[in-house]
Amino acid sequence: MRQDKALSLIGLATKAGKTVSGEFMTEREAKARRAYLVIVAGDASENTKKNFRNMCEYHKVPICFYSDKESLGHAMGKQFRASLAVLDEGFAKGILKNIQEMETSTDRNTIA
Repeated sequence: MRQDKALSLIGLATKAGKTVSGEFMTEREAKARRAYLVIVAGDASENTKKNFRNMCEYHKVPICFYSDKESLGHAMGKQFRASLAVLDEGFAKGILKNIQEMETSTDRNTIA
């Protein structure tokens, strides 16, 4: 099984106190523009995805849909988490870079 670097970085950011999770806290940090990245679980409800997509677009906060609720929660050392906000620019860039690398390598694997 391949190690997921993005989830590892989420865990490190959480230990450093640079993440918040849960719908209310994520929304609060995004609206206050303290969030550098919002991550929503891929298996979250369509309504949750739509709400966060619209909010992040309006407040100009990057958003990505990644992994699942159980994996995001596990990476943070908590129960299921449908959403989280990364409050540090360096962690946000690293997480986003790893997510994009995984998506491109997955695309290459399906093409080959």
